[in-house]
Amino acid sequence: MGTITFLLPPMFSSRLIQFRKAQSYTQQGLADAAQIHVNQIKRYEAGTAQPNLEALVRLAKALHLSLDMLVFDETDRGPSDDLALQFEAVSHMPDEERRIIKALLDEMIIKYQTKQMVGNLSS
Repeated sequence: MGTITFLLPPMFSSRLIQFRKAQSYTQQGLADAAQIHVNQIKRYEAGTAQPNLEALVRLAKALHLSLDMLVFDETDRGPSDDLALQFEAVSHMPDEERRIIKALLDEMIIKYQTKQMVGNLSS
């Protein structure tokens, strides 16, 4: 299997610094807690390097955060306002109705992702 490449949001560096300082960690302290070399912590905070998934998990554990909290701002994740209203309405429906809507959404998402993959393969 190949390596999965991803880009973290631009604010990751500042979020890492913010959470590190909130926990009263020095760069060396965080490095020790996460079992990552201090030079890597410095690079992550400077924005000159991005952690791989293993390093992200170690950082999140050391900082007692979920990966989502470490990587994303509250506004980075979640549905747009119009979808949020629709999801709220669906959440009040009976279980059977919600199950059907979820199945429809799952199928549409799979269809879209498949279309994207086929498009990328033919590019």
